[in-house]
Amino acid sequence: MTHHSEYVGGAERAHREKRKSYSAINSVQLYLSRQADGVFRYVIEQILYLFIGWIPTVVGIGLRAVIYRLILHMHGWAAIENHVRLRYANHIHLENGAYLDQNVYLHATPNGIRIGKNTIVMNGAVLHVYNFRNLPHSGITIGQDSLIGEYCVIRGQGGVVMGDRVYTSPFSQIIAVNHVFDDPEVSFVHQGITAQGIVIEDDVWIGSGAIITDGVRVGRGSVVAAGAVVTRDVPDYTVVGGVPAKTLRVVGKKNVADDGKPVYFSSGETAL
Repeated sequence: MTHHSEYVGGAERAHREKRKSYSAINSVQLYLSRQADGVFRYVIEQILYLFIGWIPTVVGIGLRAVIYRLILHMHGWAAIENHVRLRYANHIHLENGAYLDQNVYLHATPNGIRIGKNTIVMNGAVLHVYNFRNLPHSGITIGQDSLIGEYCVIRGQGGVVMGDRVYTSPFSQIIAVNHVFDDPEVSFVHQGITAQGIVIEDDVWIGSGAIITDGVRVGRGSVVAAGAVVTRDVPDYTVVGGVPAKTLRVVGKKNVADDGKPVYFSSGETAL
């Protein structure tokens, strides 16, 4: 009887160890599937990050401008600072003159991130597609001459399309995904998500700490005030602010420097 008990106990321990082993393998496989298009891609990308991802100054920028072409799509010359994190790098497209500042994080799976000509992504910004639910319109596309401010977050599960000369200020958020939470008997974690997408047209300025929610279109030439939460479409050439955001005024020539403040241009000239 004692021998039988020891045999049963040993079998149970072996079964538990086997389950732990399978669990560890599954965890590793899940991790790798969230990082790259396969083990080979993961190894190549991580080797490049290890050897040249940390190198500062123009030396590192120059090396990455040449060598990172092995893992991402660079059309012309783009500048990538040190300590930039890239995941699914082969889904990332950088146009000529694009700039990624230090500590930027791009996660591009699977429909990609496209950053336009001369567009700047500032320190600590996060561009995150992270679509593992087969959402059809996921991705992030940013036009040319735009600026993504420090610690801005863009979530592209439903698709984010930004035009030319779009400026987002620090800590703003553009979130093209939303949880469903209609059933009080079921955790929201198990109720799925919606992902309608966000469109921001040309010449839009988004103030610091503003939030653009899923399903919204921000019209051409509009301004979103600092701290606003935009839950509905913004017409062209409109200033909105508040929680939820409401129209504050319409942009017009009569508003330009009408308070006597000097206006500065890139050439260094001023208008009084």
